[in-house]
Amino acid sequence: MTINPKLSVITIVYNNVVAIERTMLSVLNQTYSNIEYIVIDGASNDGTIDIITKYKNRLAIFVSEQDRGIYDAMNKGLALATGDYVLFMNSGDEIYAPETVTDVFASAPSGDIYYGETEMYDANWKSLGQRRHRAPEHFDWHSFKFGMNVSHQAIYIKRSLTEPYDLQYKYSSDIDWIIKAAKKSSNIVNTHLYVAKYLVGGMSKQKHLASLKERFKILSHYYGFIPNVLNHIFIALNLAQYFLRHRRTND
Repeated sequence: MTINPKLSVITIVYNNVVAIERTMLSVLNQTYSNIEYIVIDGASNDGTIDIITKYKNRLAIFVSEQDRGIYDAMNKGLALATGDYVLFMNSGDEIYAPETVTDVFASAPSGDIYYGETEMYDANWKSLGQRRHRAPEHFDWHSFKFGMNVSHQAIYIKRSLTEPYDLQYKYSSDIDWIIKAAKKSSNIVNTHLYVAKYLVGGMSKQKHLASLKERFKILSHYYGFIPNVLNHIFIALNLAQYFLRHRRTND
């Protein structure tokens, strides 16, 4: 059992001067002491780098250079990380509260993966409430068959279980990445906490159709084509029902 495990938090950013400081402060203001904070910038030119530089002496690593897309940038961060666990908190999102990381690791000893709930926020940082896909009571590699019910920002994975992101996927490689880690995990902990705040409208939303096609390919690979088709019928019915009730999808 690792007491006070080291957490590598990795933030990926490109030209997001509006939100980068909010994200960074949610990490830097954690009450948990053993955090290695890594910021990977894609050579921003809108003032983002000026804001990051304000906090440079509190970062473990800061890299600013062009990359080949979001998952290439994430791979850079992952390769530099030295923590026992990794958490991706991309620009625009937040760790839920200052004591969140402390509470996550206090929830159970030596988990392979820790996960929790995510609260959704709009562009004006107004809460939209809980995600439509609620975190399952018990999570394993089969859990994504009806949708990504644990968000990328809400999952802490033991670094030794991770692999680089597969760059053949441009929008949904995080699903593939989490499933691969979950397949290797024997102790997955539901913290029963809200652990992240998520800004609606990221790259997967902007390229929604391409993202859905990728997701379908990934899930077919893991769960089989025919079961995946049937599961997606169920997903579509659930989405339609939710939209009729709430007039939004809250993915």
